[in-house]
Amino acid sequence: MLNTLTLKKALTLLEKKEISLDDLYHDLWKVYEEKNQLLNVYLSVDKDALKKAKENENKPLKGIPIAVKDNFLTVGLPTTASSKVLDGYLPQYESTVTKKIKEAGGVVFGKTNMDAWAHGSSTETSDYGPTKNPRNPKFLPGGSSGGSAAAVASDMAIASLGTETAGSIRQPAAWCGVVGLKPTYGRVSRYGIIAMGSSLDSPGPITKTVEDSAILLNIIAGKDKKDATTSEKEVPDYTLALKKDIKNFKIGIVYIDHPQIKSTLAAQKTLEAGKLFEKLGAKVDLISTSKNLEKDKVLSHEHAIAVYTIVQRAEVSSNLARYDGIRYSNPRKYFGHEAKNRIMLGIFGLSNFLQQEELVYKTAQKVRALYIKNFKQLFSKYDLLISPTSPSFALPLGATSGDPMFGELQDMLVEPSSLAGICGISVPMYKDAKTNLYLGLNIMADYFQEEKLITAANIYELNNKI
Repeated sequence: MLNTLTLKKALTLLEKKEISLDDLYHDLWKVYEEKNQLLNVYLSVDKDALKKAKENENKPLKGIPIAVKDNFLTVGLPTTASSKVLDGYLPQYESTVTKKIKEAGGVVFGKTNMDAWAHGSSTETSDYGPTKNPRNPKFLPGGSSGGSAAAVASDMAIASLGTETAGSIRQPAAWCGVVGLKPTYGRVSRYGIIAMGSSLDSPGPITKTVEDSAILLNIIAGKDKKDATTSEKEVPDYTLALKKDIKNFKIGIVYIDHPQIKSTLAAQKTLEAGKLFEKLGAKVDLISTSKNLEKDKVLSHEHAIAVYTIVQRAEVSSNLARYDGIRYSNPRKYFGHEAKNRIMLGIFGLSNFLQQEELVYKTAQKVRALYIKNFKQLFSKYDLLISPTSPSFALPLGATSGDPMFGELQDMLVEPSSLAGICGISVPMYKDAKTNLYLGLNIMADYFQEEKLITAANIYELNNKI
């Protein structure tokens, strides 16, 4: 089945004319018809995708079908952010990221399910029903980019695009056993993406291999005059990083000494990943976790849970204020339970009702600055930091019920890096033979050091046999 190909392999075979777009799309539609009803991955698909692919077969992406999270604005396909507030909304303009994909010859095959407004880490808050994990449909795919991760894991897409605010690319990638790359904040444009936490949101690729992520990052990264937060730094050829090794890299293992993580299988496998990196030529240290800001120690992720909860809710309350039923589809009564909760908490956090000397939001931003300072110091000594992506395997369907902090707790190990805006990638680390579920390894690097991420993740992927 050609839909099981990696992006790189599909491009190579198309270039050599050893396969055709007709055959590729035939196999893709077949698996879509077999699996989508069960897994609930796509909310909409482009029935003219093959026709568009053939119009682009001489461009770099050669008409390859790409799945796109349903918070990217796409002309010709609905964009709902998985909320009934936007049910049936057809965008009038294209997001910068999907525009770049299309200009490079990629085709948006369909829009994938997500936690409504990206609020969650399970895809269970979607107003269109939960997505199921393709590795084991009794379990969650993670979120909020759960549909995009599931599309790749189920071979219903060659590759996909997601967004991360605090783990929403890396965590579903880990739970679905695929690769998820969260670029540095500002490396990829947010223009035309429905905002969740504007100071945090980072679009990025979810793929079958690290190489595929490098290929897509080459296309979507770069300065965008329509997004003032994008960086003017030159975009390197990330695929060149695939040819490098990690000899003389200094790598620190973080968070696994914390009582919540210490005795877990995820911690054990992360230690094994460190030993593999040592075998491949890197110098690896264990970094102690501290509740205070201390030199050569990592600031505990516990503070990040509180900081993210306050900052993200505050920005949500502002970003969702525009959805008033006048300019977009349906009135505010269509907001789901999770959205209403976050709006109210955000307004409260920005108010003076707490009778404190300064706003809770302002205090949270000060603690956020400590995380930035902490990572800056650690990256002056280390090239990379590694940890489990998530503290556990995917949890069963329904696990989010009655747990307002589900997302924050599942994303606890990636929230600090998202708050700081640094880059990270999750690669499959271990597969449980009984459940067919995966653990992910989270690799983090300093600002705009995606090349180091790709080098290390690629070498780990090639040498870690799971």
